[in-house]
Amino acid sequence: MRIPFNQPQPAGSELEYLRQAIENRHLSGDGPFSRKCHKWLTDVLGTQKALLTHSCTGALEMAAILLDLQPGDEVIMPSFTFVSTANAFVLRGAVPVFVDIRQDTLNIDENLIESAVTKKTRAIVVVHYAGVACEMDAIMELAHKHGLTVIEDAAHAVLATYKGKHLGSIGHLSALSFHETKNLIAGECGALLVNEPSFAKRSEIIREKGTNRSAFFRGEIDKYTWVDLGSSYLPSELQAAFLYAQFEKAEEIIQDRLRIWNCYHELLKPLEQQGFIRRPVVPAWCGHNGHLYYLVVKTAEIRDELLAYLKRREVSALFHYVPL
Repeated sequence: MRIPFNQPQPAGSELEYLRQAIENRHLSGDGPFSRKCHKWLTDVLGTQKALLTHSCTGALEMAAILLDLQPGDEVIMPSFTFVSTANAFVLRGAVPVFVDIRQDTLNIDENLIESAVTKKTRAIVVVHYAGVACEMDAIMELAHKHGLTVIEDAAHAVLATYKGKHLGSIGHLSALSFHETKNLIAGECGALLVNEPSFAKRSEIIREKGTNRSAFFRGEIDKYTWVDLGSSYLPSELQAAFLYAQFEKAEEIIQDRLRIWNCYHELLKPLEQQGFIRRPVVPAWCGHNGHLYYLVVKTAEIRDELLAYLKRREVSALFHYVPL
């Protein structure tokens, strides 16, 4: 049996909703299915405002624009992350300040963040690796102490929780991913979650190419115009239609992933007990979503041998980030 690394799974209603979107004659962004997705995100995750974007990368770029970053401003983040986490802020002229990760969760070490804070620091970006939460209470307290914005890179973390709160609803801003490798998918898609009210109005403008077009469509103004920085961050209505079908079955999808995750976890336990591997660590205060199952081994040589062994047996496994 060939085991692929990733296999996109339709939830069931995708084709029907795509047909409806086509019949609605609205294929660009912010149609009926986009609005349904926005409502689902705010209702289920408990965020104040949700905006679909064409990618998680786009959502992070919007967050960077919202911060009005200037060249030389510093943004603290883990080195162990995807390039988009850094690129979004580098594109605004900011300097990424890398902090090491905890050995247990592979998340940013909250105990090392304060030593990286300087007079130029503007924000802390946390990455919830594998759908396991960072230590958000300590991070939010530190951010409040130093007047910093917290951005959750929650690309892995849809429907995962920290002490009962959904990830993405805790930081001032958050970015989600619905890439085909994630739990809930739309091919290429993401979302910006806005939890700080002062960012809400401007986030709509940035997303609509720097115009007040969203207010125009709500009938709040008689014409729209260019008022700020921005770009085209909207996904198409076809992506939103596909994604809404996933949202409707979200709990079932997550539970199925957790079932598979738990199966791996139980069957690999003897290898950990014998000292060959280390399994994922999930703190008691985390409700993870089964996004990734990873193993930590002692050396790169052992890792490469293990990957080659699996490849010969048609099991597709990969090593993850090369630290930035």
